[in-house]
Amino acid sequence: MSYIKLDSSKLDKFVHENELSEMQALVNAADDELRNGTGAGNEYRDWLDLPTNYDQDEFARIQAAADKIRKDSKYLITIGIGGSYLGGQMAIEVLHSNFFTRNSDETQVIFAGNSLSSSYLSELLDLVGNDDFSINVISKSGTTTEPAIAFRVFKEKLVQKYGEKEANGRIYVTTDAKRGALKREADVNGWESFVILDGVGGRYSVLSPVGLLPIAVSGGNIDDLMHGARDAQNDLTETDVTKNDAYKYAALRNILYRKGYTTEILENYEPNLRMFSEWWKQLAGESEGKDQKGIYPSSANFTTDLHSLGQYIQEGLRNLFETVIKLDTPNEDVIVPSADKDLDGLGYLEGKSMDWVNTKAYEGVVLAHTDGGVPVMTVHMPDQKEYSLGYMIYFFEIAIAISGYLNGINPFNQPGVEAYKTNMFGLLGKPGFEEIGDELNKRL
Repeated sequence: MSYIKLDSSKLDKFVHENELSEMQALVNAADDELRNGTGAGNEYRDWLDLPTNYDQDEFARIQAAADKIRKDSKYLITIGIGGSYLGGQMAIEVLHSNFFTRNSDETQVIFAGNSLSSSYLSELLDLVGNDDFSINVISKSGTTTEPAIAFRVFKEKLVQKYGEKEANGRIYVTTDAKRGALKREADVNGWESFVILDGVGGRYSVLSPVGLLPIAVSGGNIDDLMHGARDAQNDLTETDVTKNDAYKYAALRNILYRKGYTTEILENYEPNLRMFSEWWKQLAGESEGKDQKGIYPSSANFTTDLHSLGQYIQEGLRNLFETVIKLDTPNEDVIVPSADKDLDGLGYLEGKSMDWVNTKAYEGVVLAHTDGGVPVMTVHMPDQKEYSLGYMIYFFEIAIAISGYLNGINPFNQPGVEAYKTNMFGLLGKPGFEEIGDELNKRL
């Protein structure tokens, strides 16, 4: 039985009773492709047993490195793009206060190298100023343009501030175990290194050193995080979709997709779950968007976006379905206070908790949207603690992997990502891409 619960009761008017059972044979086949490695991309399945089969010595080194950084640095500049930063930033935002970054007593984990914005990098340099900082650069090769530029810039600042010897003690790399430019540089300079596993793709890497070091530096309990993921690994093995909510979610979203609901909106009612949607969008979009097919992953933050996107969701094109992440127990609650005069019309809410109001808003939205022709299902997250987050991460990882196989694609590659890079290298004049650049300049 799953600790994370899926509520699909509001799909009755969109999915007939027999349709889920008719998907069972396909789910069985997808499970075989995933578990037994008979499907495409089988060399990238090591995330499946990562919560129980990780390097204990490396895990201890991560915790020790995090303790050192928390003692000697006001900032940890975490440099990476895509799966190299989304999971870490997501977890930190979920686990901490919305205003965590304003607490000057804690080491702040700041993310860089995920864009080519000169303003962002310059403003981050100004923020760090003369304060103590360390760097965690996350890259399989060390040559990806965005993080490589950011690393050059901050490595230069580090050496200028501390000198080369002490700077080397403040650089932590998460990279390939044996090869690549970053690995070679780390070996030469004696930087502490953690391993990006060959069998774990970037979007599935948050429970590896890629995500664990920044999460630990932020003060997150990575033991509890892995405990939650480990229980999910053990719980979510049943192929019967009526007994495995992750598989049921995968099957239902594919039933809806085949009926023309081609866009899924992942929604939340808590601002610090915003980055969870960003992590999920890469997980779903990069896994499933291939061969001119796949569910388009979108997101919305309620109730905020009900005052902007709400009209479209309620009455726009009927190609949408919604999956809500509903937090059952918030970190804090506030009681609506009483007032002498009811000028704002809130007298009927006096003494009620804001979480109760938020829940009623969620319930009202579900009813309105389903009445308007939008399928809605809900994933219940018990709380925002590390155990629950670890379980949630694994829940969605395995659901998306199964969903990809249900749609007949390889859920573990991303061939389309390279197209823009080839064009960019040509236009930048990178050696070996000159002819491409000449041709592209003629088209511009």
